[in-house]
Amino acid sequence: MSVLYKEYGPWLTELAGCKVQKISINAGFTCPNRDGVVGTGGCTYCNNQTFNPAYCSTTKSVSEQLEEGKAFFRKKYPEMKYLAYFQAYTNTYGDISRVTSLYEESLAVDDVIGLVIGTRPDCMPDELLTYLETLNKRTVLIVEYGVESVYDDVLRRINRGHTFACTVDAVRRTAAHGIVTGAHIILGLPGQTRERILDAASVLSSLPIDTLKLHQLQLIKGTRMAEEYFNNPQDFHLYTADEYIDLVIDFVERLRPDMTLERFVSQSPTSLLAVPGWGLKNYEFVDKVRKRMQERGARQGRLFVAE
Repeated sequence: MSVLYKEYGPWLTELAGCKVQKISINAGFTCPNRDGVVGTGGCTYCNNQTFNPAYCSTTKSVSEQLEEGKAFFRKKYPEMKYLAYFQAYTNTYGDISRVTSLYEESLAVDDVIGLVIGTRPDCMPDELLTYLETLNKRTVLIVEYGVESVYDDVLRRINRGHTFACTVDAVRRTAAHGIVTGAHIILGLPGQTRERILDAASVLSSLPIDTLKLHQLQLIKGTRMAEEYFNNPQDFHLYTADEYIDLVIDFVERLRPDMTLERFVSQSPTSLLAVPGWGLKNYEFVDKVRKRMQERGARQGRLFVAE
């Protein structure tokens, strides 16, 4: 069977040199569009409860969160090694000495062999990149940027607080330091037609991005975007599962073939959804994507055109 797309699991195992599991951490960071530096209220779609495991709590140290995560996974995978995943909010934002001390604390935990750092493109100072370049020489390191959209009008609408030019700059600077660079993007944000979404695949492929997460738009209770949807539903297109499967495949066919795909969907707790989800587990959705790719004769990069 031909390769349908470049899968994250095998790629990560090769990068780390062994099987690894990410353990999410809430290290108490905030964001510059929450604390007033560039804005207030955060991104209109954001509620960090949607992806934080129960053991993630700022009442616990980074080490304590990692130990609890290890205990959870060790029951099923006793030989597993781990990556500390600094996930909640902006994990490069703050005093650099504090930021780096948290990274070092996580790496001092037994069986933690690397870091995955989630952040915003406007929160990566050169001084921190210099430190990360050194860190990259002694441990596994991945920096993931929340890109969300390649269109400035969409970024303004969701109160992102930075432009796409900022993303381009951060991604290029990070990759220039030899650091594995990832990106997240949300498919289906208001203001993104199907054509614009597919064009974004080419834009992202022109950047030195190693890994990519695709998320469908989910409307979360209590967010400004959920309120906006209920006030102006005509501004949104909420994809059905079948529609989104075809959208993902069309998007993936336009991506650079060497880009690793970490995920196609996000899965928020049902209790937090303002609009019901599809009722599919992540693995069930992936199975449907793979089956339809096979039916269509589709594969990653089939329609990619190098610029």
